[in-house]
Amino acid sequence: MRIATSHLGNLYITIKAWVQKLGLGGNLIIPPANNQRTLSLGVKYSPEGLCLPFKMSLGNLIEACEMGADTLVIAGGAGICRLGYYAKIQEQILRDLGYNFEMIGLSMSEHKLFGLPKLIKRLSNNASWFKVISALRFAVAKQIAMDKIERVVQKVRAVELIKGTANQLYAKAIEAIDNADDYNTLKKVQIDYIDQLNHVAKDTQTKPLIVGIIGEFYVVLEPFSNLNIESELGKLGVEVRRRTFISEWAKFSLFFNSLGLDEKSKIHKAALPYLKRDIGGDGWESVGEKVLHAKEYDGLIHLAPFTCMPEIVAQNIMPSTKENIPVLPVLCDEQINKTGMLTRLEAFVDLLKSKRRARNNTQHKES
Repeated sequence: MRIATSHLGNLYITIKAWVQKLGLGGNLIIPPANNQRTLSLGVKYSPEGLCLPFKMSLGNLIEACEMGADTLVIAGGAGICRLGYYAKIQEQILRDLGYNFEMIGLSMSEHKLFGLPKLIKRLSNNASWFKVISALRFAVAKQIAMDKIERVVQKVRAVELIKGTANQLYAKAIEAIDNADDYNTLKKVQIDYIDQLNHVAKDTQTKPLIVGIIGEFYVVLEPFSNLNIESELGKLGVEVRRRTFISEWAKFSLFFNSLGLDEKSKIHKAALPYLKRDIGGDGWESVGEKVLHAKEYDGLIHLAPFTCMPEIVAQNIMPSTKENIPVLPVLCDEQINKTGMLTRLEAFVDLLKSKRRARNNTQHKES
């Protein structure tokens, strides 16, 4: 059994760590990091109207099959979002292309543990539960370490004197975490790189703009699909904040939600004056985040795949809310252009700076 799945940010490092701890590292196929060929393959073989996450993940699976994968873990789901159709449609496309494989569907929206233990045992080649859980804990620890370092990187990018320093340290940290084979090494790597980031030369006089990134899960977390928007904002002196991290999603979706704990209840409650029910995907959360963060952030960037119905609904609601915070909608698809996006980001940042100056002048006059 040679297993593969599609990319989502740095999740491949977590999966790799789990499989290696089980002694099955030789059974894992990791497709190339998302690139133009991945996108081209996905666009070529996908129905035109489907969203970017579908096309990118299909491209990953095609590349994995080319590398010899015979067992594919394909995202699926239930509810309103078209994610529920991914597995069956992608399976049919891959079979039409002549690939032979076993498909394992993984529900991304199922907030319960039913069926998960059976899937884990199957992928782990029936290893003991002690070994499975021990390996899973170490893999999750790697994901938590990566996310903690990334949060620091988001702050440092905005104020570093030599642009690109934080990105270089982040890349080295990811590589070091990938190579760590025990908890002590992993802890040392995390502490060391957070310390290095904290000691990067910074402009201490600058109070950077704070921009929240909201929107659909995949395009928020996958840098290739959003043209590395967080890094580009850092170059413009903007501190990025976002709620969505893989470790947080895994913690609640796979475990706490099954116990009746809902980390999104506060966000949903905030959205209720404008949207009273789940509309699929992350649309409800996008509206709620605008309401919650209107007083904390200078602006929001709303990332959405082109044709994503939940985010289109959210995008059309946002101008009607009473919360006065600028929102820049960015639709992500194969036509998105780096130059055009950078021009929009620069204009948006100029707008936010102007609004902050006007607000400061008003407060100064009142005092």
